[in-house]
Amino acid sequence: MLTGRRYLLAFMPEQAAYAETVGAICRAVWNTALEQRREYRRRGAWINYSEQARQMAEAKKDPDCGWLADAPSHTLQQTLRDLERACKTHGTWKVRWRSKTRTAPSFRFPDPEQIAVRRLSRRWGEVRLPKFGPVRFRWTRPLGGVIRNATVSRDGGRWYISFCVEDGVAEAAPNRKPPIGVDRGVAVAVATSDGGLDDRAFVTQGEAVRLKRLQQRLSRSLRVHGRNRGSKRRDKVRAEIGRLNARIRHRRLDFAAQEAVRLVRGHGLVAVERLRIKDMTASARGTVEQPGRNVKAKAGLNRAILSKGWGRFLLKLEHAARYHGAKIEKVNPAYTSQTCNACKHVAPESRKSQAVFRCVACGHQDHADVNAAKNILAAGLAVTGRGDLGATRSAKRQPSARLTA
Repeated sequence: MLTGRRYLLAFMPEQAAYAETVGAICRAVWNTALEQRREYRRRGAWINYSEQARQMAEAKKDPDCGWLADAPSHTLQQTLRDLERACKTHGTWKVRWRSKTRTAPSFRFPDPEQIAVRRLSRRWGEVRLPKFGPVRFRWTRPLGGVIRNATVSRDGGRWYISFCVEDGVAEAAPNRKPPIGVDRGVAVAVATSDGGLDDRAFVTQGEAVRLKRLQQRLSRSLRVHGRNRGSKRRDKVRAEIGRLNARIRHRRLDFAAQEAVRLVRGHGLVAVERLRIKDMTASARGTVEQPGRNVKAKAGLNRAILSKGWGRFLLKLEHAARYHGAKIEKVNPAYTSQTCNACKHVAPESRKSQAVFRCVACGHQDHADVNAAKNILAAGLAVTGRGDLGATRSAKRQPSARLTA
């Protein structure tokens, strides 16, 4: 299977400056090629990767575009390939621009023959990249396979290299362990059908205060300098905010990875809700003609949802399940938090508070998130035992209670 290995790079000052240059060139290629694709679509035409790669090769010969030759050619070609994949997947008009201030520089080396890795010591390794030469990186774990490509990116002021590795491990057979349901929440990150409530404070109280002060300084620097958004003071504050957010993000990723491995190791089926996180965290501001309501409260809810890392947790689950023989089943989240797991009565009034569920029909009481996780598990078992829930239901049936008794 293909898996990733991420390491911290130790660039020399000139290598770090060159990496910034390559990232800027790849960003310019992405934005220019995206605008070209949109212009073609406006005329009812279409342009593909081959034509754009040919035009880019010709542009390198132009003296006005000589800066394209400063970056490795394979990274520019890979940028065009990534853009074509994004346009085919999401549509040309939904692909986003790459901003200089909001998009971290990143570029990929797709040819494994141009990537040479060797270990220097117990803690250090070395990778040779085109036009970079030898670059040291922290050897925190073995590669464990054959390198397919490498991606260099900046995160929180630090540079990292991510190797895509073919580890030679086949997907594990089903482990036939008991199933479990998982409810992702805001107050509690992960609630399971067996009564588990797992959460972690990703931001300390001191970091929250410091982050708020930094954001205030960023706002003041914008007002003082007016249109000069590239001031040194503003860049310094943004760098501090980026480092702090990266530390918080790494804690969130670590929690998601640990929870995912724990769940798939002990269970053969993990049922989770099929949540549309992008729609759930959309802004409620509305338009000038139709302004939204409770905008401030909705913004706080959006931040709370994103701070728990629901999407990243699901990705970690799907990745870890391949190695431990577990299956991830996504179910419809409708009414899972309003349904009594004991009598199946659906009523919004049963949800007394964020943590208390008391059925108005039978009086059954449980933690609200745990009750939802039990309903998610029941829905997941129904899907796996009876096929899909559409009009063309599978003919398979679960054994009846009389036959299993």
